[in-house]
Amino acid sequence: MKDCYKIGEISKIYNMCRDSLMYYEKLGILRPMRDSNGYRLYTMNDIWKLNLIKELRTFDFSMEKINDYINNRTVKTTKEMLSEEICLIDSKIQELALLKNNVLKRIENINSAENTTILNTIKVIYIDERKALKLNGDISRDEEVDYLIKKLQKKYEAKFYLLGNTKVGAIYNLDSLNSGIYNEYKSVFCLLDSNESNYNLLLHGAHYVCISYKGSYSYNKQYINKLFSFINENNYKIISEPIEIYKIDVHETSLQEEFITEIQIPVLI
Repeated sequence: MKDCYKIGEISKIYNMCRDSLMYYEKLGILRPMRDSNGYRLYTMNDIWKLNLIKELRTFDFSMEKINDYINNRTVKTTKEMLSEEICLIDSKIQELALLKNNVLKRIENINSAENTTILNTIKVIYIDERKALKLNGDISRDEEVDYLIKKLQKKYEAKFYLLGNTKVGAIYNLDSLNSGIYNEYKSVFCLLDSNESNYNLLLHGAHYVCISYKGSYSYNKQYINKLFSFINENNYKIISEPIEIYKIDVHETSLQEEFITEIQIPVLI
């Protein structure tokens, strides 16, 4: 075993870039010698320090904390540091468990949309009050809807995700629908849990005339007309803008035939 190693050797052994090694030197943690040509030579004293740095950086300990530990090591402080590592590991386990549950919920959402959605059938249901986050924007193309949804998600990134989310949708422009224009929307939204306190849209409890269909968004025209005919035949009154919810969309599949969309029109019956 050699007594000294050059910076290239150390960088390769520890999979650590030269800049990091020079940064640790700048902090005074490492103190390499210089050979006759001025090249850095790392001794065994630097090696054990790098072993500690490599491990402790895995747990995101600050360099200040690591430097203090290296310079003031005792059995007591080592046990304290290891105990702190255990707490950090437990915290990461909890974070990963929450992340796993979130992903499992997304899979459940997709399975539910595929297996329990009744297609091409008009139904009248009462839906309780719903809270949501919305972003306004007059849009008239599917791509614009997707873009606005992404802007909404970015604005409230901690509140909702896109992949496997069956509660994202758009609000139609009712005047446009009445004029025979089926691709104009006033805003996009994401429905939230009922206990959520931070929201900017409240969909009041009401009866909704609904239909779900599979395929391209452009099919909405025929389904909206079916709903309008059903509403007129039953002497219902539309009380606010219709909405559509994307149960499976471009985020989950590139095949339009796999898209599942539900149109909901609030009515007074």
